Amino acid sequence: MNDNTPLFHIGPLDFYEATFVSWILLALLWLLFAVTTRRLELRPSRFQIVLEGAYGFVENSVTDMIPPKSAPDVLAFVGALWVFILVANLVGLIPGLTSPTGNLSVTSALALIVFFAVHWFGIREVGWKAYLKHYVTPTPFLLPFEIVSELSRTVALALRLFGNMMSLELALLIVVLLAGLIVPVPILMLHVVEGVVQAYIFGMLALVYIASGLEVHQSAGEPDEKESTT
Repeated sequence: MNDNTPLFHIGPLDFYEATFVSWILLALLWLLFAVTTRRLELRPSRFQIVLEGAYGFVENSVTDMIPPKSAPDVLAFVGALWVFILVANLVGLIPGLTSPTGNLSVTSALALIVFFAVHWFGIREVGWKAYLKHYVTPTPFLLPFEIVSELSRTVALALRLFGNMMSLELALLIVVLLAGLIVPVPILMLHVVEGVVQAYIFGMLALVYIASGLEVHQSAGEPDEKESTT
């Protein structure tokens, strides 16, 4: 289906496939989370073991990089981001659907969420004065460069995920059209691997951005804290 063709309209609002599928994924993931957390078994099933292993991996990644004060909230944010992007990447394997992450609007929205999350966690950790002080330290002339750096990495985050997923789906479509449905099986496996890798890269970059922001702004806020204690 063409991404430029709305699925349906509600008043003046147009709803496209990528947006609709993203909302369905969010609802299903929330339902899955609610069911699995209420039905924990004393003898865990294989599915529960896999979930616990994935949770442990994300938890270790976050706690190794994030201060203890912010670690639980960052864990929830990065974990949700990882799961959503992974499932969204693999939706393209379902006949008739395309991955929402192959749409630039969706990846741009995800990148903007990361952009605002970085600043939100930083301000909450050290306060807005200490946080903003970093951008004009040691000289206010660095402010334009800091702004360009923040914007450029956000754009790169959106374009990287969009470009990889779009090119992968185009390659799969071309192979299916030229070779039929049997030959593309290795391409389908490549789609799975690439979907996992791209979700991991996006989540790790988000984690690195948050961790670096907290580290830099904490160091910028240390003198103020020391002065307040003296």
